[in-house]
Amino acid sequence: MSFESLDALRALLADMPGPDAAARKGAAERNGQLTKPPGALGRLEELAQWYAGWRGNARPSIDAPQVIVFAGNHGVAARGVSAFPPEVTVQMVANFEHGGAAINQLAKAFGARMDVVALDLDKPTADFTQGPAMTEIEVVAALRAGWDAVAMDADLLVVGEMGIGNTTSAAAIAAKLFGGEAGDWTGRGTGVEGDALAFKTQVVADGLTVHSACMDGLDVLMRLGGRELAGMVGAMARARSLRIPVIMDGFICTAAAACLAKTQEGALDHVVAGHQSAEAAHGRMLEALGKVPLLSLDLRLGEGSGAALAMGVLKGAIACHSGMATFAEAGVSDG
Repeated sequence: MSFESLDALRALLADMPGPDAAARKGAAERNGQLTKPPGALGRLEELAQWYAGWRGNARPSIDAPQVIVFAGNHGVAARGVSAFPPEVTVQMVANFEHGGAAINQLAKAFGARMDVVALDLDKPTADFTQGPAMTEIEVVAALRAGWDAVAMDADLLVVGEMGIGNTTSAAAIAAKLFGGEAGDWTGRGTGVEGDALAFKTQVVADGLTVHSACMDGLDVLMRLGGRELAGMVGAMARARSLRIPVIMDGFICTAAAACLAKTQEGALDHVVAGHQSAEAAHGRMLEALGKVPLLSLDLRLGEGSGAALAMGVLKGAIACHSGMATFAEAGVSDG
């Protein structure tokens, strides 16, 4: 299963599998028999049943989580929209590969395999204020890189990103997909403030003017996105095809996921929001997608860090669901 064009990917998205209803029902029945008052574990109970449905197992375990960090460079960064130069993308990729970043520590803490996929770092995307950020050939290549990066034996996926300028891209995507003004979606990113933030907002507004007519989320991704966002989109789509649940990260990852949601209804049913970041518009985007975050810790690092931290919540939910005794097994009266 693969694709050579955006239309071919659209066709795949329209024919993706859903959760296993029998496994979900079995998980709900098991949850009702566990040694606890009904609903006492709150959202952990719903999370466990959601996960069980996607894995097709009423009593699942999480044994092979995968974290993938995608990196790409943005042509719009040359406009000065970030507090850091584009060279930092390359430097941070080296840090990921040597195990020195926050995401490395979080992946290790929760027993996840971590992969880094650098996408043509020597070739930034085009400046989206002048035309499409990518050609269809370029965006399909990045989407396929994401698709191919998902491990076939993974049972949980977190995708993260690194790319100087990508909060500008994500803000433009959000504004195009959800409406409103550029200022409604443009935030501090790596720390821009004052006149620099006003300039960044104007750059987003310019991009929206240039790309006033877009077909769907994949078209918006091609016009306003970046290779690392496309990589995340491809990986999330591949996870759906394999019934691998996904924990979504922050503002940039959510903008990427929104491109799927605005291309095919229900495309994010296998995705939960790991956290709400400190980027001001992230909560608004989560609300628009109907996703309630598991955590809210004022994180704004990216890299998949918030989603990786949320793996602990989901692993805890599954440990309780699958490991707890039922009333009958424990010899405890259920009332």
